[in-house]
Amino acid sequence: MLANFLIGLREGLEAALVIGILVAYLVRTDRRDRLPELWTGVGIALAVSLGFGALLTFGPQGLTFEAQEAIGGIMSVIAVGLITWMIFWMGKHARFLRKELDGRLGHAVETGRWAVVIMALLAVGREGLETALFLWAGAQATGAGAGPLVGALAGLAVAIGIGWAFYRGALRLNLRVFFSWTGVFLVVVAAGVLSYGIHDLQEAGILPGLNALAFDVSAQIPPSSWYGTLLKGIFNFSPATTWLEAIAWTCYLVPTLTLFVRSAFGGPARPAAPRQAVAPALGGTR
Repeated sequence: MLANFLIGLREGLEAALVIGILVAYLVRTDRRDRLPELWTGVGIALAVSLGFGALLTFGPQGLTFEAQEAIGGIMSVIAVGLITWMIFWMGKHARFLRKELDGRLGHAVETGRWAVVIMALLAVGREGLETALFLWAGAQATGAGAGPLVGALAGLAVAIGIGWAFYRGALRLNLRVFFSWTGVFLVVVAAGVLSYGIHDLQEAGILPGLNALAFDVSAQIPPSSWYGTLLKGIFNFSPATTWLEAIAWTCYLVPTLTLFVRSAFGGPARPAAPRQAVAPALGGTR
């Protein structure tokens, strides 16, 4: 539940910031007449995201067990790829997000009403689709009933409140620090989702090694215990893990977390030492 709360909080805050920046631009440039088109695009994006989430949830029903596991495994791997790209992209572009969105929306306003709708749809829709996919993959991995949905909705609700307070100027938020620390946690969560996706592909018969266990601590950490449920819900920890799952988890987590920590928490690059100017010889010896 905590993992899905933080996913909903981070993704929801990204979407709320995007919407706030777009609304602020129209208000600041005295183009309030384009606000209905902006909200139309946001509404379409939300509807598409909800439809995508419903398709992921109810679409595989009626298929064979192997087909469901194959779809779940493939979508989990795709979700990990998207969330990893999003984490690094936001870490690199967060400081320039307002300028970039202002430029795009300014061009859309000059183009016409439908351009504003499409611009808002694409800007918010990307966040919505990523959120739906990763929340679905996280819920599949934890398998904790309604807990993941409740956690995600709580995170989205808090994100909306923070976004509104941020827009109204009532709250100052260090976005770099926020996205850096939540990015670290999401990398760990994504590693667990990847491991679960590998397990799904093994159960579907696409990948081998389903019975080759790297460790089995089910006796020490029963899945039904409160601490087993807590580890499963936060880190997607499985007491019985195959070798392929363990290898995928390690090969993803170690390099990805190392690169992200270096890029997010590394100090600013030291300026290069000025090179000594050397006057070219205008006349050489013959």
